[in-house]
Order: sequence, then structure tokens, then C-alpha cells
Amino acid sequence: MEPTGDLALIGLAVMGQNLILNMNDHGYTVVAYNRTTDKVDQFLANEAKGTNVQGAHSIAEMVSKLKRPRRVMMLVKAGKPVDDFIEQIIPHLEAGDIIIDGGNSLFDDTARRVKYVESKGLLYIGTGVSGGEEGARRGPSIMPGGSPAAWLHVKEIFQSVSAKVDGGAPCCDWVGEGGAGHYVKMVHNGIEYGDMQLICEAYNIMKNGLGMSAAEMHDVFAEWNKGDLDSYLIEITRDILGKHDEDGQPLVDKILDTAGQKGTGKWTVINSQELGIPITLMAEAVYSRCVSALKDERIKAARKLKGPKPFLSSIASNPAKKKQFIEDIKSALYASKIVSYAQGYMLMRSAAKEYGWNLNYGGIALMWRGGCIIRSRFLGKIKEAYDKNPKLANLLLDDYFRGEIKNSQKGWRNIVATAAKKGIPVPAFSTALSFFDQYRSAVLPANLLQAQRDYFGAHTYERVDKPRGEFFHTNWTGRGGNISSSTYNV
Repeated sequence: MEPTGDLALIGLAVMGQNLILNMNDHGYTVVAYNRTTDKVDQFLANEAKGTNVQGAHSIAEMVSKLKRPRRVMMLVKAGKPVDDFIEQIIPHLEAGDIIIDGGNSLFDDTARRVKYVESKGLLYIGTGVSGGEEGARRGPSIMPGGSPAAWLHVKEIFQSVSAKVDGGAPCCDWVGEGGAGHYVKMVHNGIEYGDMQLICEAYNIMKNGLGMSAAEMHDVFAEWNKGDLDSYLIEITRDILGKHDEDGQPLVDKILDTAGQKGTGKWTVINSQELGIPITLMAEAVYSRCVSALKDERIKAARKLKGPKPFLSSIASNPAKKKQFIEDIKSALYASKIVSYAQGYMLMRSAAKEYGWNLNYGGIALMWRGGCIIRSRFLGKIKEAYDKNPKLANLLLDDYFRGEIKNSQKGWRNIVATAAKKGIPVPAFSTALSFFDQYRSAVLPANLLQAQRDYFGAHTYERVDKPRGEFFHTNWTGRGGNISSSTYNV
């Protein structure tokens, strides 16, 4: 009997199951496989009952049920499990067949795997899949990269099951060669870290600075979600603040304040350091999670390290001042969000140059417009900016975003200054503002830093009255001689 499977999917955790059901809804026959084969039988007997999903109890059986070219997708834990499955799958495939990794793999690993799998005569795709359980089931954002020849064989499936925006445009398109797809997903996750931290800082100021209840904050986030801040993360924050525990108290107040992470935010920060790109807001978001994990130390420190009391009594007690201050918090959140995305796009531009990718920045914004965790109205404006000027050096220089920063700046500065005076931690708001002020400064104090480096290490410096690229060394003490160190840049 001729095989009827359009695609096989390995890994029947929640994301895998939901993506299979999504594909089934769109008319594709999926072959399900899991290392623990009992899960296959359970899935077919329950969630996939009455569908066209087929099961397999071995990789050989799974491959035998697939049409050519065979398409095998993995949704397994990043790292060694991916490599292990590749080795198990390869012997059963033929030239032109395709292996797809839909997990959160490090882009360097994906680039290596593309070369390895292609050396075996096969094709490889590493794709970011964002949107969590609901996205996988109803339409995720999909960011594929790898072997270009593989795209035509998966394009219809991926674009059919992805989220749709702007009159049906799929939140999925080819990103680029090698590890480009997983790189864009990594930056997406770094921006996600930043967005979440910014929202948490806004929440913290309202809670501890203004003494607002969860119900009051629920109303604020509900209102914000109707305007420029309209996004998935603002929406779920609204819902979280409206959720009550069994005793009627806000559930959020009973959740321990220690945050976890899976590593993609950390990868983004590490790569930014390798490329010398200052994604300061994402870095602070990662470090804020690290600080939150120091719960026991923080409890002890709170007893011994004293600072100002955070409550803003004069503002909280005056309805007009309180309303304006909440508007300032919104401005700080919005302006900082612009900086975060500007930094993320700076990183992708640098990576494209470093790794030889031709990234479509407007297209990436479109892919993020629906299905994914950072989906928002805001991304439409980013797409417009890059559609208007594909060579835009920085989002902050776009007319629209420049105007939004101008309108938000007074409130943004007020929030950062007030938080500093009252001892309310706002690392993401603060670093976003500092970056903005650095970026708009024609002159920074790095001249003194270069003098220091030349003084202690003879690292040389350039002069404002000489052409760029001409380096000088000064014998600062009269004892150091005229030998200079080789020059280098961060």
C-alpha cells in the first residue's frame, strides 16, 4: 500500500501533540512517534481519536508511512537528544529527504547539523516555533532556516498551520541558510525576556509605589491593551491580575517571586557580546531573573540593607496625580519597549553580516505579528518602518518611532528618576533610558577610557584632529617607552 503520511513528528509532549492536531485540521496526515511508544498509543486513543493521525512504534515504521520526499520533524529537548535522533533517522532516509528540528536549538548547533545532514545527501531545517501550547494548536509563528532546497517541500504545510494576520498573511516565511531560523527565534525569546521584565517593573511600581490592588492593576492593563501596548503579554497580564485563588484572594500574590529560564535569553546575551552589540535591556532581563533566584539571600539582605520606603503617598492619595503617574508608567513601558526591539534588530543586522544571511527585517516583524509570545500591534509599525527603508540602521531613527520616543520621554524620565529616589528597582526601564541617552550622544567619555587603556597597556588611541584609522601612543609617565600594543576593537 502506498504511504499516505505527509509529515512525521517525533515528540509527543504538549507542543508536539497540539501541532499534530493543527496539521490534521488543515488536511495533512501526520505520523506520530515518541521514544516512549506507550505515549503514541495514548495519544491515538485520546487527543487524536477520530483524526487521520497515524502512529508508529519505531523509526523504521514511521519512515515507511511517509510520502517522498520524506519529512521528519522533531520536537524534542535541545542538545544531545536532537543529535541522537538525527543519527537514528538518517539510515532510514534517502537523498532529498528532509529532517526538521522544531525545538529551541542553539543556532550554532543548527548550522553544524545543516552541514552534517547535507553531507549525507539529505536536507535539514532548523525552525523556531513560537506561541506555546495555544499557538501550536491554533496557529504558531514559524521561523524556518537551513537547507534552501527544503523550503519548497515544507512551505505549504508550515504556512497553512501558522497564524494569519493582515488579511490572511501567514506568520511564516523562509528566514535564511544555516542557523538563521533558530537565530531569529533566539532573538525573539530575548525580546520576550525584555517585554516580560518591563511589564513586571510597571506592575511593581503600581503595586509598591502606588499601593494598587490586583483588581485596580487589572483595569489598567485592560485599558492599555486597547491602545499602542495591545499585545499578548499585556493581555495575559490583565488576565493573571484578575485571577483569584480558592479563598478569593489574587492568585498572583501567592506565587513565589523566583523566576526560571530555559536558556534562550542567556544565549542571546552571550551572542550579543560575541558580536559587540549592546542589547542592554535583554541582558538586564536575564540578570533580573538571576537576582530573583537569590530568594534566601534577598530575605536576609532585606533585614540589613536599608533604603527609602517605596510608597508614593503624595501621589497615591491624589487622584489626578495618580492618574498622570500611571500614564507616565505607560510611557516608560512603551519607550523602553521601543528600545528593546531596536536593540534586537541591531543584533540581527550584525548577525546577518557576520554569518552571511540576507534577513528580511520587515518579514520577521510580520512573522512575529501573530501566533508568537511577543505578538503585538506594535510589530506592524516595525514592519512598516523596514518596508519603507530596508536599510534602516536603527528603529530609533525611523520617523514614527522617533516621534513616539519624543512623546514618551518626559514620563519615562519621571518614572526612572522617581523609582531611583524611592528605591524601587527598575533595571530594564533604567538601562533602556541610559542606552537611549548614550545612542543620541555625539560625544561619550570613551576618550578618557582610551587614555586609561593606553596609559596602563599601551593600547593606543585615535585623535579627533587626525583621520580615522591612524593610531597614537603616549609615553604618559616618561618611563614607558614608545612601544605600543596591537590595536583591537570590542
